[in-house]
Amino acid sequence: MSNGSSITEFLLLAFADTRELQLLHFWLFLGIYLAALLGNGLIITAIACDHHLHTPMYFFLLNLSLLDLGFISTTLPKSMANSLWDTRTISYYGCASQVFFFFFLISVELHLLTVMAYDRYIAICKPLHYGTLLGSRTCANMAAAAWGSGFLNAVLHTANTFSLPLCQGNAVDQFFCEIPQILKLCCSNSYRREARLVMVGVCLAFGCFVFILFSYVQIFRAVLRIPSEQGRHKAFSMCLPHLAVVSLFVSTGMFAYLKPLSVSSPSWDLVMAVLYSEVPPALNPFIYSMRNKELKDAIRKVISWMFLNSDKLPATLHK
Repeated sequence: MSNGSSITEFLLLAFADTRELQLLHFWLFLGIYLAALLGNGLIITAIACDHHLHTPMYFFLLNLSLLDLGFISTTLPKSMANSLWDTRTISYYGCASQVFFFFFLISVELHLLTVMAYDRYIAICKPLHYGTLLGSRTCANMAAAAWGSGFLNAVLHTANTFSLPLCQGNAVDQFFCEIPQILKLCCSNSYRREARLVMVGVCLAFGCFVFILFSYVQIFRAVLRIPSEQGRHKAFSMCLPHLAVVSLFVSTGMFAYLKPLSVSSPSWDLVMAVLYSEVPPALNPFIYSMRNKELKDAIRKVISWMFLNSDKLPATLHK
């Protein structure tokens, strides 16, 4: 295979050879996928329907939930279908689409987590200026900038990656199409251009992470000066879940993209990919709602409304 145009499909990583383990993988991923759909769907519905949650913090959380739904839907359905039907194939354009949407959503999520850290910093360290610094137009502009920059990044990396000549076969050592795994298939030294772009992206991600850490240092210093124990508890309950999400997402993602291709281990690659691509979208709803009373109350109202309407639906149909 002299170039990418001669490849019509890629072979994704097979989790197991036996039919029983393939089905186990299918049911495990299905459980993760349904948990992500349910949790993020409840958060989106609760924030959209409860006017008390129409604040900058919950506006950004709604965007994060939308991202997580797209993020996990980019990778899991194809992997589950392959396990269910005992196949490994993904078309060339399907692989390119996965790379585009995956890089698009992961870029937007990182930028959005940075904006959310800034939101918490303003809310706790400069509460009197909160309404001025984070008005509705400012929030919309920051969200639009995150989505727009993510789109441009995805176009650049996808076009650059799939313009490289591929000489090392078509077997991708991952359960979805990931840029580092595609680069392994490139001809000798031809991947260095994209590798440099990936390094630039990782440096930007590290810059976002440093900004987030700096924001939280300022936040924790301010929180420790709050005289009320209840006030400190509320501040920590808003900040610690976000910091936990950021730490898991950034640390595993940077490991996946920073490690040299020559020292790559399939098992470690698989574990890191699951940790930064599948676990956060499934856990984010529970992490953000677990210690947030306002959000929990809104979700309870949504669930109660769903049960009440499910009881009325058969009677309505009967009439």
